[in-house]
Amino acid sequence: MKKFHLISLGCAKNLVDSELMLGSMTEGGWQLSPDPEDSDLLIVNTCGFIQPAVEEAISEIFQLVQIKEKSAGTRIAVVGCLVQRYKEQLAEDLPEVDLFVGTEAAADLATIIDKLEDGSLESRVVLPERFLMNSGMARVLSTPPFRSLMKITEGCSNNCSYCMIPAIRGPLRSRPISDLVQEAINLENFGVKELSLIAQDSTAYGNDLSESATLVELLKDLLQGTAIPWFRLLYLYPSGVTDELLQLMADEPRIVPYFDIPFQHVTDRILKRMNRRYSSQDLYDLVVKARSIVPDIALRTTFLVGFPGETEREFSEIEAFLRKNQIDHVGVFPYANEAGSPSEFFQDQLSKEVKQERCDYLLQVQAEISSEIQKKYIDRVEEVLVEGVSVETDLLLEGRTQYQAHDVDGCVYINDGVASPGDIVKVKITDAQIYDLVGSIID
Repeated sequence: MKKFHLISLGCAKNLVDSELMLGSMTEGGWQLSPDPEDSDLLIVNTCGFIQPAVEEAISEIFQLVQIKEKSAGTRIAVVGCLVQRYKEQLAEDLPEVDLFVGTEAAADLATIIDKLEDGSLESRVVLPERFLMNSGMARVLSTPPFRSLMKITEGCSNNCSYCMIPAIRGPLRSRPISDLVQEAINLENFGVKELSLIAQDSTAYGNDLSESATLVELLKDLLQGTAIPWFRLLYLYPSGVTDELLQLMADEPRIVPYFDIPFQHVTDRILKRMNRRYSSQDLYDLVVKARSIVPDIALRTTFLVGFPGETEREFSEIEAFLRKNQIDHVGVFPYANEAGSPSEFFQDQLSKEVKQERCDYLLQVQAEISSEIQKKYIDRVEEVLVEGVSVETDLLLEGRTQYQAHDVDGCVYINDGVASPGDIVKVKITDAQIYDLVGSIID
């Protein structure tokens, strides 16, 4: 049996594509190998969303090229957003790569590889038509069996001025509710206890379908059709968060009280330049409303600092917003021009140094805020989904509360008690760090 090695880069949505690739290759008779040097085919699923991701992907490709040079007959396939964005340019710049495949071929990768193998492939660059996954497609989970991701839409129609996703992934395409419920059932049968709903904009779910297809209706059907304990909502657009959605979260304990809502900025002028469809006041009102309907909700957001024309005063308004609203989890990124995006041509571009200084400063502010927020959990008893032995030391277990998303937020270090990965246990929190919590399992 021929062996392949797969590297998955980028976001959670890209990871789902990688799992479809794993399913396709496995069904196609290939065996996954953890060792790239012991593989006949080297696959890298790339991200091309921002320049650092592009640079990471190119670096990975060069490392695979070095492996290929040492092993006669090894082939390299580059897949995903980088290919969809740069197309034939990559084939010219990287002659060592045998195959380039766009974002729309995740579930059909083995068929394309077969054509490469038998010499019937007409071009090294394959860009299939737009694609939408379904629950019947082969998928091999790369996450632990107790948590998984479910991509509810593909593409995006928001057209933010700094973003290339609509050009790379196409317009919004929503999966039918019935198909998503079936996938959730499949995942529950596999052992999933936490299912995160993901999309470029989860609140846009169903906008391209009938009026009855909304995020709220999807959640209701998921709750009715499965017994999965935790549903988590990621990547919500601020103006898409409705009272009905918040009330459903308040009424249904299986929807964890957690929202990931990228704000990107808080001043009207910059938000307008970003082509974001809400105002500064809308954001202040949203935080108040969310906490009034779901008092225990944890909010996560991201900010893009150093956008073209951002003044010192406008930057300081982000700090004021954070200090006033005490957001639980915050990511901060320095703005970078993306070739082809409208904001690439905006005047008043800021220097790289200024953007990084603002990013570093805001992260320091949030660290101070987070350190105080975390203290509220001390002496509380929280349900914790156990991930397993801690990556820090094998003397501790590690898990997450409902208020912590995997990979982006802090965790809970469990220093007393016994549990297995995937268990949901009650933990008394005894200490709080800047981002992490410490506690012991109680009966």
